Amino acid sequence: MCIHSITNIETAIIKIGNSKGLRLSKTILDKYNIIDKVEIILEEDQIIIKAIFKPGYI
Repeated sequence: MCIHSITNIETAIIKIGNSKGLRLSKTILDKYNIIDKVEIILEEDQIIIKAIFKPGYI
């Protein structure tokens, strides 16, 4: 049985140079072992951000 815990976090879109982006807290980066890249999955009604696991970083 697989049980998923879902947490909703509201965050502002921020200006980064001529672009816009999301700022992720250190807590989130540490919890999901996000080092320098993420995978972004675009679905019809949602955007999913997934950590990319590299050998030796977990």
